[in-house]
Amino acid sequence: MDIIMNQDSYVIMARILTAACLAGLIGAEREYKRHPAGFRTHLLVGTGACLAMVMALFGFQPYLEENPDISAYDPSRLASYVISGVGFLGAGTIIVQGVSIKGLTTAASIWVVAAIGLAAGAGMYFAAAFTTIMVVLSLFILNDIERFFRSSIQSEKIEVIMDKNDAALSEVIKVLEKENVIVKKLAGGADNRVEQGTKLSFDLHIDVHKAINRTALYEKLMKTDGVLEIEMSLSKDR
Repeated sequence: MDIIMNQDSYVIMARILTAACLAGLIGAEREYKRHPAGFRTHLLVGTGACLAMVMALFGFQPYLEENPDISAYDPSRLASYVISGVGFLGAGTIIVQGVSIKGLTTAASIWVVAAIGLAAGAGMYFAAAFTTIMVVLSLFILNDIERFFRSSIQSEKIEVIMDKNDAALSEVIKVLEKENVIVKKLAGGADNRVEQGTKLSFDLHIDVHKAINRTALYEKLMKTDGVLEIEMSLSKDR
């Protein structure tokens, strides 16, 4: 029993448990908001990162003691591989729907959880705990602040009819981007309402600031090459 459990074993257990608790706390918030990567994913990432750091600090001690001539050993190298490798896991939580992207916050939280696990594995309990508090506060409280800023943004749909032979949807999107209008989703194709399919119809779902001059935006869109008709709301509130 003494061979398995020694002073280092209790230190390792404390660090892994700390990483699991802190990572699980962040994961619980993601689980509460029904995100793809929730409690278990964050807990596993944080615990695994902590284990990698603990292994880097304690796992090679017997080998180094048996080979005193080896002095160029850097435990941080294993930690750097964890940080870069967890990026692939975070990428799996990012979902692209049309031109909109979801899951970036969850991907960032997974990356931070890995860093928290490494900090706990290195024995930096205060840094790990303080970072966890900051992350949880940002995910809960700052979400309301973000919602406050978004209150001046409303979602709308613009229908664009374009000439099939001179259609340049990219130019329409450029005009919208210059006016700080965010295109979230688009769909369209041949306009079946027109014989021989000489026109293309596109539906653009956008986020637009309430203060924007919609009449000026309408005029700019109508001047775009290939645009025949525009259907959009000119009122600020629907």
